[in-house]
Amino acid sequence: MSDTRPRKIIHVDMDAFYASVEQRDDPALRGRPVAVGGSRARGVVAAASYEARVFGVRSAMPSVTAVRQCPDLVFVPPRFDVYRAVSQQIRAIFADYTDLIEPLSLDEAYLDVSEDRHALGSAQAIAAAIRARIQANTGLTASAGVSYNKFIAKLASDQNKPDGMCVIPPRRGAAFVAGLPVKRFYGVGPVTARRMEALGILTGADLAAHPLPFLQRHFGSHATYLYGAARGEDHRPVRAHRQAKSIGAERTFERDLSEPEPLHDALAMVAAAAWARIDRAGAQGRTVTLKLRRADFATITRARSVSRPVVDEAAFLAIGADLLAAQLPVPGGVRLLGLTLSALGDAAGNAADDAVQPALPF
Repeated sequence: MSDTRPRKIIHVDMDAFYASVEQRDDPALRGRPVAVGGSRARGVVAAASYEARVFGVRSAMPSVTAVRQCPDLVFVPPRFDVYRAVSQQIRAIFADYTDLIEPLSLDEAYLDVSEDRHALGSAQAIAAAIRARIQANTGLTASAGVSYNKFIAKLASDQNKPDGMCVIPPRRGAAFVAGLPVKRFYGVGPVTARRMEALGILTGADLAAHPLPFLQRHFGSHATYLYGAARGEDHRPVRAHRQAKSIGAERTFERDLSEPEPLHDALAMVAAAAWARIDRAGAQGRTVTLKLRRADFATITRARSVSRPVVDEAAFLAIGADLLAAQLPVPGGVRLLGLTLSALGDAAGNAADDAVQPALPF
C-alpha cells in the first residue's frame, strides 16, 4: 500500500555550470564575464557566467548581441567531454544518498530522499551535505530546492541562486506558489505566458483564482497540470528509470536565428544535451528527428531513419545538420530547435518504485 505522507524531493541545479567549469579550470577567467559558445562575431551563447549575466547576457543569445551588451565578454569554446565528466562526478555523489535520481540535463536533477540513508535527520540536511560534497569534490557550487513535490522543488532551487538553498515544506507550498510570476512555472513558456497575461493571469494567485473549466477552455490538455500547480500540487514521482519512446532535447532562443552558422552552433548545443541523455540511458536508436519552430510559431518536423543504430554524438549531429540544411533559409528565422532519437532498441529499465515514503522531516 502506498504511504500518503509527503515525499522529500530535492532539485539540484549547478550554478552557471559550463561557464563555472571554465572559470575553475582557467584562473585567468575568474571574476570576468565569460560566455561559452560561438565566436564574438558569429554563433550563439551556450552559457554565461554570473559576471556576464549582470549585463543581460543569456544562453541562446546571438554572440553579436552578447558583445554589444558586454564589450568585455570573454568567449571560450565548449568542452562537452569535460562537462560530462564533471556531471558524472556529481551523479556519483547523488547516488550515495539515494537511488531515485531523475536527471534533467548535465547540470540538474531531481532526487527523492524520502529514505534517510545516512540518518542525517532531514531533507534539508541531506541537501546541505550534497552541496558541500559537490563543492569539495569539483570546486563548483550548486543550488538546491527542497520540497514535497518536483514542481515546487524546481522553483525553490532558483530562489536563492547562486550557491543557495530554499526549503518549502507542505504547509508553505500554496502560499509560495501564489506569490510567484506564472512565467517562472515549469511548462509555462513565453507563448503561454503571453496568453496568460492577456487573461490577467500574472501570478500563481491569479492562476488559482480560475476554475478548471476556464483553464481547459484556454489551455486544453495543459489545464489540469496548471490547476494543480497553482495550488502547490504535483503528484509526479521521481523516476530513476523510464522506458522512453524517444530521447532528445530542444531549446527556445531569446531572439530568432536566421544565419546558417549560428543555427548550426545552436543545433550542436542541442545535440550535445540530447546525446548526454541518450548516452546516460544506454539507448540505441535509428531515427533522428529535427524539430524547428519558425518565428511565426509554425512548427516543422523532419525525420530520417538509418539501417543501423546511431552510434555517437557526431553521427547524431550530422544527420540533424542535414535535416536542418534542407530547411534553409527559413523565412523570418528560427525560434526553437529540437533533436531527438527514436526507434529505440535499448532504453534504461523500468519505472522506479515510489510506493514507500518513510517519514523524514524537511
